[in-house]
Amino acid sequence: MREPGWRRTVVASALICAAGGALLWRGTRGFRALTSEQARRLAIAAAPRAIPRASLEDQDGRPFTLADYRGQPLAVDFVYTQCRAVCPTLSLAFQQLDRDERSRGSRRLQLVSVSFDPRDTPGRLREYASHYGADGRSWRFARVRDAGELSALLHAFGIVVIPDGRGDFQHNAAVHLIDADGRLARVLDPDASPADVAGAVVSLAASPRRRQVAIGAHLRWRCCSTSP
Repeated sequence: MREPGWRRTVVASALICAAGGALLWRGTRGFRALTSEQARRLAIAAAPRAIPRASLEDQDGRPFTLADYRGQPLAVDFVYTQCRAVCPTLSLAFQQLDRDERSRGSRRLQLVSVSFDPRDTPGRLREYASHYGADGRSWRFARVRDAGELSALLHAFGIVVIPDGRGDFQHNAAVHLIDADGRLARVLDPDASPADVAGAVVSLAASPRRRQVAIGAHLRWRCCSTSP
């Protein structure tokens, strides 16, 4: 007796889905890297990247480099003061993170917000910083005065900045975590909560095996929580 047509169709569809799922599993590192950005984040978490040296100047005109923070974790984002799109989201996330760190009594994380807009003078940065309550010590706003150093720094962090011809910029955004060795070690969503950041900071100090387990669990949770 011949099988009903619908049964053959179901079986064939199941086989196709299984084969496609196997290919997707292999191509996305076990469904973890479903986009190029997720793949980049996984690669950075698995092998933290060195950061090029860049001379920065903060909102009070003080020179420093990101290497000055070695020995402790550091969160970095990239903004510009005239931004009306994603930058306020980043700065609000850092504001919440800064308040959370202050409430702990002893800070475990320092914050640096870097502007890529050459118009952002220390005075402009200071005004912007005051709006979010950045104290210029545990949370500093800064600029890179040398265009070549800025370009190398943006490239290392995976930040793409495109002038729109009207005085603004199109750019991507994220919260970047630098480990105690001064390497780019994590990339989080721009609206990452203090709890998200705290979990990532804890994983920086974990053993390599525990760190990989924590990274995988975090990315799977983010993927599932944002699914439609």
